[in-house]
Amino acid sequence: MTPKRPDAQTRVFMHSRNLGNWYNKFNSSTFQQFRIHYLYRVVLTISLSLGITLLKDARRAVGIAPKAIADTAANETPLVAPSIDLEDNYLSQTQLNPMTTAESESQTTIESAAQELDLSPEIIEGSPVLRRWLEEVPNVLEEIRHQPSFRTRLRLGYSQFPSTQQAGGFNFGVEDLFIGGTGLTLSTDYQASFNSDRQAFGVDLRYYLRPLGSYINVAPVVGYRNLETGDYSTDGLNVGVRLLLALSRTGAADISFTQSFVSVGSSEEVGITTLSFGYAVTPHLRLSTDIQKQNSIEEKDSRVGIVLEWMP
Repeated sequence: MTPKRPDAQTRVFMHSRNLGNWYNKFNSSTFQQFRIHYLYRVVLTISLSLGITLLKDARRAVGIAPKAIADTAANETPLVAPSIDLEDNYLSQTQLNPMTTAESESQTTIESAAQELDLSPEIIEGSPVLRRWLEEVPNVLEEIRHQPSFRTRLRLGYSQFPSTQQAGGFNFGVEDLFIGGTGLTLSTDYQASFNSDRQAFGVDLRYYLRPLGSYINVAPVVGYRNLETGDYSTDGLNVGVRLLLALSRTGAADISFTQSFVSVGSSEEVGITTLSFGYAVTPHLRLSTDIQKQNSIEEKDSRVGIVLEWMP
C-alpha cells in the first residue's frame, strides 16, 4: 500500500520545523564557538595594537632622554665650548687647557737651555739650582751677605763634670737666634749636675762683624752669666769674643771657639773657655760636642757635653 503524500500545508509545516531544529542546533554549538573565536581575535588584535603603541612610546622616550641629558649638561657646564670663529675658538681652547702660560714658557725655556747646555730636560727639571739660574742669575755677593752660613739651633744634651767627681748632668739652650736681618743673635743656655754641685745659666748677645755667609766670622759677646760650684758662686756681666769657622754652609758642619769673662776686674772674676764641634746628621738634626773650662782664683772646673741640636 502506497503511503499517502502529505499535502502542501503539511509539507510547509514540516520544513518549518526542520529549519527551526537546525537553527537551534547552530545557536547552541556552532554559533557559540564562532562567537568565542571572534571575541578571541578581537582581544588579540586590541592587545597587539596596545603593545605596538607602548613600544613606539618607549622608543620615542629613549630617543629624547639622551638629548635632554646633553642639553642639561651643556647648560650646567662652566667650561666654555670651542666656537666656530677662530678667535673664539682660541680663547675657548685657552680656557680648557690646564697648562698656564707661565708653565708653557718655563717648559720652552728648559727645552732651549737643554739644547744650549747639551743636557737632557729631565736633568734640568730635577735640579733646582739650574732652574733658578735659568730664571734669573743670582747675586752671589748679596746672598753671602744675607744668607747665613750657620743656623739657629735648639740644644738638649748630656753633660759630664770631670772636676766635680765625674758628676753627670744635663744641658739645654738656644744658639744664635737671629734678630731681624742683621748679624745680631741671641743665645741662652742652662746646665746643671744631677747632684746639684754644679749649675750655670746665662744669656748672651752676639754681633757677627763679617757677612753672615762668610766661612770665617767673628762676634763680640755681651751678656749675663751665673755660676755656682761646690767652692764658690758668682754672677755678673759676661763679655768676650766668639770665633766661628763654618766648614759647610747652612749649618752642616762648623767649629766655634768662645772666650768670655764673668765679673771682670773683681775678686770673683771667672774666665770661661768653650770649644764646640757640630756636624749635621740630617737636614734638621745635628750632633755637637762641647769642651768647657772655668778658671777662677779658687778653683779650675771643667765640663764635657754631648748635645743633640735641632735646626728649625
